[in-house]
Amino acid sequence: MTDALYNRIEAIERFAADVAHELKNPLTSLRSAVETLPLAKREADKARLNEIIQHDIRRLDRLITDISSASRLDAELARETAEPVDVETLAQAMVAIQKDIAAGRDVAVVMGKRSGRGTTLVSGHESRLAQVFANLIDNAVSFSPPGGTVTVAISTEGDNITATVSDEGPGIRDAGRIFQRFYTDRPEGESFGNHSGLGLSISKQIVDAHKGTIKAQNRTDRSGALFTLVLPRARK
Repeated sequence: MTDALYNRIEAIERFAADVAHELKNPLTSLRSAVETLPLAKREADKARLNEIIQHDIRRLDRLITDISSASRLDAELARETAEPVDVETLAQAMVAIQKDIAAGRDVAVVMGKRSGRGTTLVSGHESRLAQVFANLIDNAVSFSPPGGTVTVAISTEGDNITATVSDEGPGIRDAGRIFQRFYTDRPEGESFGNHSGLGLSISKQIVDAHKGTIKAQNRTDRSGALFTLVLPRARK
């Protein structure tokens, strides 16, 4: 218990240090823009500074929301009662939801062919596993080129259920850091600050709580990234 307590304290200290570092960047940018605004003479300069201020405010709001979610996650998972969740049905529902959102970026989100036999039931928290699928699909869509396809597939083997999310983007530059808190590998051309860098970290946190594993790698069949989620099948 003492070791667990010290580990928890150290984790909280690391989290607090990471949060302070990430909040400092947009705050520094915001302060600079606010101080410079009264000195700007041209309307174009004023408009540009106002744009920076609005962008930094949105970035701070996004960071604070995701930080709050991440900090509450462990406690909420411990309090919630695990129930049977059909991973295939959940994946199909999330694909249907994300399909309409991705269409606005000219990206298709499709369900791949199911492989393996048996049920796809796990013991867990449906809303949290839905959050994992939403994060993975949203991440894949954000890296996909116009006309690209994001594919979600489910398979079963032995006591495990595997879900994969693949895209046709540029791939992963640093798979070893992809699940680290606040790490972002932004798509080319995307403005800075559109992602907090917590989505994949939160996904791993949820998967770990379900005694599963999640990994990221580049596709071998073509350009793109492949995320693989493995969860233990629910016992009868």
